[in-house]
Amino acid sequence: MASNKVILCGPCQEGRVNTKADIWCYNCNEGLCSTCSGQHKKFKGTRDHKTIDIKRYKPSIRAINTECDIHGQQLKLYCPSHLMPCCDECISINHSKCTGIKSLEGVVDNTKIEKSTKKIDMDINSTLQILNEIMSNKSGNIKRGEEQVDSIKETIVKYRKKINKHLDDLEKKLCQETDTILNQEKSKASDLKTEIDGKQKNLKKMQEQLHTVIPHTSKLQSFLGLHQIEQQVHQCQRYVDDLEDDDRAKEFDIKMKQNDEIESIQSKIRSLESLGEVMVVKKNIDLNRETSVRRKAQVQSRVQSNINNMTMNIETKIEINIKSINDMICLMDGRVIVVEQCGGKVNLLTSDGKLQKQLPISGGVESVTQINQNTIAITYPEEKAIKIFNMENETVTKVITLDKGCWGLSFSNNSMAVGLYKDEIRIIDLEGNTLKSIPVECEDYLYNLVYCNDRVIYSEFVGKAVYCYDESGKQIWKYTQDLSLPEGLCTDTYGNIIVADINSDGIIVISKDGQNSKVLFSEEDGLKEPKCICFKHNESSGFICGEDGRYLAKFNLASR
Repeated sequence: MASNKVILCGPCQEGRVNTKADIWCYNCNEGLCSTCSGQHKKFKGTRDHKTIDIKRYKPSIRAINTECDIHGQQLKLYCPSHLMPCCDECISINHSKCTGIKSLEGVVDNTKIEKSTKKIDMDINSTLQILNEIMSNKSGNIKRGEEQVDSIKETIVKYRKKINKHLDDLEKKLCQETDTILNQEKSKASDLKTEIDGKQKNLKKMQEQLHTVIPHTSKLQSFLGLHQIEQQVHQCQRYVDDLEDDDRAKEFDIKMKQNDEIESIQSKIRSLESLGEVMVVKKNIDLNRETSVRRKAQVQSRVQSNINNMTMNIETKIEINIKSINDMICLMDGRVIVVEQCGGKVNLLTSDGKLQKQLPISGGVESVTQINQNTIAITYPEEKAIKIFNMENETVTKVITLDKGCWGLSFSNNSMAVGLYKDEIRIIDLEGNTLKSIPVECEDYLYNLVYCNDRVIYSEFVGKAVYCYDESGKQIWKYTQDLSLPEGLCTDTYGNIIVADINSDGIIVISKDGQNSKVLFSEEDGLKEPKCICFKHNESSGFICGEDGRYLAKFNLASR
């Protein structure tokens, strides 16, 4: 909607006259009245300026500056390597090593603004759609997270109830056993008391007879009566003597012998810090990224380059003094991981090549690839396993066990390609499920491979070749020219393959279709036995590392 604010004519204001503007000039960034507008169209320098009726002008649209924000100079040049308009000073300071610098005016003339405008408009709509999808996903994610937390809490309560129920059952059982034992002992004691009570009554009766009957009978009767009483007394005495061995007469104490495992269980419970671990498992979401922003720049100068025009410059060469290496990757944040051959140590370097730390990963590591910002995957050939490692909390979060020794590893499109022994490249998901199996024939282990754009490219240094297969297992091409001992490889943004050839001390680029190649660096350029090469994330620069691990070279790839 047009602004309600009155816009005055700029030139008239210079003459201290306030005249209402009829048009707006985007080039001059000011309003013009009908009189000044007529003069504006007559002059050669302003007749081609972009103007619009003042009623349609929206003051909220900010004028685009044609001068360099940093140096204040006019933007006259264009760097195709960085897709960036530049002033003379920008070129001399930041783009001195870039090739193919063009005139900005020429690039503008060759650019179809209307077509580019429509494309960017489509990209904005597509990006808005993606962001809406992410917003929707996040809302659902939050709700799902709340439900998951409720479920976890219910599970914790169930754990506690199960433990409590088991303890209650054990308590009830033991109490019942205690009551039974007490009742048995009480019954034995009661029987003995009844028996003793009878003996006591007999003895008292004999004592009464002794004092009342015996004195009033004849001597013979007294003798016989005493003899009978004496025999009965002797029987009672033997009864008392026998009670010493009678189990019923023994005193009883009811005690409990504690299960030896109780102390151990109590100790474990006391040392138990948690009933479990609540963790966040991240997974990628599939978004429909059909935007030209991700594939092309606005200016139609970034097209597939002829590899014959490619050049590689070594910007810096850093001594790192790491022992001979197995693999190297550049992380999304610009840092570098280098895997040592001896001991399988995994070194994390800063973006400028300085050792930041050694990751606490056990030995035997062969290859490494990045899954997401904080997660890497590593192969262990001897263990026949791939381990998923979280760099943030420095723990192994998953182990994928395989049926063969695993070597080279590469991640793309939520799945991994892994080189198994000498005869198979297997595409698996992050749970270890097999998605595709590509049978190959390799004279040595499948050490080096790259998985991208539904293709798998691997190098065979014994056979002196680089192969390209599609996911169906069909060989697309095989390349042998210029190769003497190919090792590490990576792909640029166009899909061309960059190979480190260790025997020739060279770096070679092979076209995406496998039809052409070019030596970017040779022995004369001073790289000693380059083994690994990798690009920075979405950039045309990266790193090269020698087999002996003594240097890390930062390179920049450009097209003339």
